[in-house]
Amino acid sequence: MNDDTIRLVTIGRILRRRWRLLAVLAVAGALFGYGTSVLLLPPRYTAEASVLLPGQWEERELLTQVDIATSSAVVDRAADALKWGVSGTELQKDVSAKADDGNIIKVSGTADTPERAQRLSDQLAQQFVTFATRIAGGSTDPAADTATEALRKQVAETNRRITDLAEAADPGQTVEGVQARTELEGLRTGLQDAMKKLEEANPASAKASMVVMGPAPRPTGAAAPTRMQLVVAGALLFFVLAVVAHLAAARVSRRLRTEPEIAAALGSPFLGTVDVPGERHGHRPDSHGTRARLRRLLGMDVRWDVPPPQRSGDEAERRIRYRRVCARLRDQLPAPRRLLVVVPEGDEVARLAAGQLVAEATNDPRLRVVEVSVDRPIVPDREAESGALAVLSAGSWTAAELAGIAEACADGGHELVGVVVAGTVRTRPTETADRLSDDATLTFAVHGHATGDPA
Repeated sequence: MNDDTIRLVTIGRILRRRWRLLAVLAVAGALFGYGTSVLLLPPRYTAEASVLLPGQWEERELLTQVDIATSSAVVDRAADALKWGVSGTELQKDVSAKADDGNIIKVSGTADTPERAQRLSDQLAQQFVTFATRIAGGSTDPAADTATEALRKQVAETNRRITDLAEAADPGQTVEGVQARTELEGLRTGLQDAMKKLEEANPASAKASMVVMGPAPRPTGAAAPTRMQLVVAGALLFFVLAVVAHLAAARVSRRLRTEPEIAAALGSPFLGTVDVPGERHGHRPDSHGTRARLRRLLGMDVRWDVPPPQRSGDEAERRIRYRRVCARLRDQLPAPRRLLVVVPEGDEVARLAAGQLVAEATNDPRLRVVEVSVDRPIVPDREAESGALAVLSAGSWTAAELAGIAEACADGGHELVGVVVAGTVRTRPTETADRLSDDATLTFAVHGHATGDPA
């Protein structure tokens, strides 16, 4: 199995065993996205107006017109015309422009209402056309445009006077009359050539004037990111972060999972592995209180990073494992002895396994089960017992916690004679009466005194 498959299996296990928690976090993320849309990113609307540039335009010229459309000169004029009480600098972040196919410049304005967005884009398009036309005329000053128009009128008036002078000249065929008319016609031709060259040198005349292609349509929906997008993004973000947090916690987890590591942490020989019939959803710790109820409600009371239990044989096969552990334990003891079975508090699997060991061992050796807190481990002082046997499940405890249990056993005068690791397995549906009878025996056997008082 490659690493990718392992990751997919792990993520699937998180989704199956933590779906309640993930659902709650997704709802919290959706509420976070909604709050963000209300407080930080209220709905905004964008309107777009189109400006047509007739004639032949190169790509770099269109890009220049795009820059002009969003320049401070155009935006400042649009802000003055709108009279919204905002400067062109503040309005600059709400406008944009782009070049489209067909020599069309699309200018966009964004505002908090559709009406204001429409007015902004229309005014920006109008100011862009006016400013671009003045630049094409060679000046951004309206007085220069007026002077150019006056020059054209003056040239036209001169042409009319030349015509009048030519008609008033000597109508006869004298040399002086023909010469005067010839000179007047030459002057008219020169003026026409000069005006033609002036028109050709003027970019505004080489290309037709820009045209605003109607008012901008009023927007019907908010611009991205919309409120729904923020809600979905918040839910997805919290969901992904929760999954990543689970994976990170599993990667940095220091819980011991292999038998040699557990035996080394306790400083005692490993005697074997036993199986405990597990529920479909695993064993849940029997705890009370608001925090425990909340953990059960969110499904956090079940370990997600433990592989699903494998299917085992029948009850007889499982009991063989317990008998073999008891046989190894007897081989290590010189004579029948009383032993203290130490189980970490909250380890339900180990508690059931210890009870089954008590049932299988009978009086050789005699076993008494004691649950020990891993936070402040205290083992009863040595009385009739001559040693201790540690029973625990894999993947539940760290090396430091197991070392604390080993030190507590030493403080109580108990020598750890062995370690038994318990694991859950899935049972066959046919196991009924015999299993119920054994479970009743286990429940009776595992009740010991955590304080160390004799049974």
